[in-house]
Amino acid sequence: MANETPKSPMLGLRLPTDPRWAELVESNISEVLTDHAWCEQKAASNAITIIVHNPDKTELVEAMTAIAQEELEHFGQVVDRIKERGWTLGPERKDDYVRELAKFMKGGNSRTHQLVDRLLFAAMIEARSCERFRVLSERVSDPELAAFYRDLMISEAGHYTTFLGFARKYATEDIDVEARWQAFLDYEAEVIGRYGKKETIHG
Repeated sequence: MANETPKSPMLGLRLPTDPRWAELVESNISEVLTDHAWCEQKAASNAITIIVHNPDKTELVEAMTAIAQEELEHFGQVVDRIKERGWTLGPERKDDYVRELAKFMKGGNSRTHQLVDRLLFAAMIEARSCERFRVLSERVSDPELAAFYRDLMISEAGHYTTFLGFARKYATEDIDVEARWQAFLDYEAEVIGRYGKKETIHG
């Protein structure tokens, strides 16, 4: 895995990021680093939320604990890079992309349905983040940042497979998890098609 670069087909994404997004991002690295830091914090919070609602699932709790710890470690790493460049962490940014994805999750269903959808939602975000980090690793001119984003790309790919794997594990017979995942991928393509115009990880 460490010797391979995850591509969109492996992740299942329908629509690749426009390379021009990387050019836009590089014009304002301080902004994207702040946005990225908060993305890592929210990813850690999401893993903790899954734990809070599913304390009886020991394997899931252990995996989510590891992911939450890793995401907070990434948060610290991004903040370090902000400080190294003489900048400060800006205030939390809203992530409209994630909010739009959240609308696809079904509410009012059984606890199992809600869990599976939450896991697919998390897998989707990790997949797109992985793909965006790949673009940055290939196109950012700062060699240290490029290497940093390649390492994070590999980490996000691991999170993606973890979330998707648990969605499949916990899906009951009345949940067609593969059909639901394909529908989520279709929806995400519609959403991401409206983005790519801001100096943010998902913007």
